[in-house]
Amino acid sequence: MLSFILRRLWQMLPTMLGVVVLVFVLFNWVGGDPAYLLAGKMADTAAIENIRRQLGTDQPYTVQLWIFIQQILTFDFGNAWSTGEPVSQIIASRLGPSLTVLVPLTILETLFGIALALAIAFVRGSLTDRAVMVACTIGMSVSILVYIIVFQYVFAYQLGMFPVQGWGSSLGENLLRYALLPIIIGLAVSIAPTLRLYRSFVLDEVGQDYVRTARAKGLSERRIVWVHVLRNAAIPIITHVMANLPALLIGAFLLERFFGIPGIGREVILAVERSDFPVIKAITVYVAVATMVFNLLADLLYQAVDPRVRLT
Repeated sequence: MLSFILRRLWQMLPTMLGVVVLVFVLFNWVGGDPAYLLAGKMADTAAIENIRRQLGTDQPYTVQLWIFIQQILTFDFGNAWSTGEPVSQIIASRLGPSLTVLVPLTILETLFGIALALAIAFVRGSLTDRAVMVACTIGMSVSILVYIIVFQYVFAYQLGMFPVQGWGSSLGENLLRYALLPIIIGLAVSIAPTLRLYRSFVLDEVGQDYVRTARAKGLSERRIVWVHVLRNAAIPIITHVMANLPALLIGAFLLERFFGIPGIGREVILAVERSDFPVIKAITVYVAVATMVFNLLADLLYQAVDPRVRLT
């Protein structure tokens, strides 16, 4: 196990280097000169050169790349151009609100998706199965903006059950008051594609030889589905959950923007609007690292779910 982890960590280095080079090229060669963005349209040449010296963009590209690598290794990306606040402090303060929404949402989405997929497996091919799939298709066709506007209008404005916007200072207040409606909306949006996907995982296992063998041994259908099928279907489910976790931090920006949640997704939108490159670069690198780490955790969970899986 330890040798596998060390080998995977070693394999991450070339991938991480490729991400660093790609991000550097995109922001330095394709993104344009940040000095013009910060100086404004009426700035003279001396002001632009002064900004370049302050940012270090007047240095050769090799020096700038080395500075970028040092920032990654030290987790210090300098200060945000728009506010002057340290980038590391911005990300640390925005991570908590995002996780307050995304962790419960991911847990509920996974549990509901698995339970409903296994339940549908009992009635596969029936009218109920087809009706559920039609409902999922309709649900997937509706934009998340429609969900947000309708839920805010009905539950927040008309019924007054939830605040429309805001964020508190304590975890309990945020989880039970401000984050509850965004979690419900996120669950309503994600449950349809999740159920369709998990249903396909379960039905793939239902047709396997070991299921027919279990039925021949006289095991009940409930035990076959909830024990044997679930354990084998868990591997692609883990892959799906782990692959989506890093993207959820950025993908929830609409929920954070509409509900005024000071999270990572909302910060990305603000950074793009302000052309705040240090913040965008830092979040891009952190998401890449999180993706590789969660892929490693997924491989470790495979063996925990099924010891027959060999880690290579």
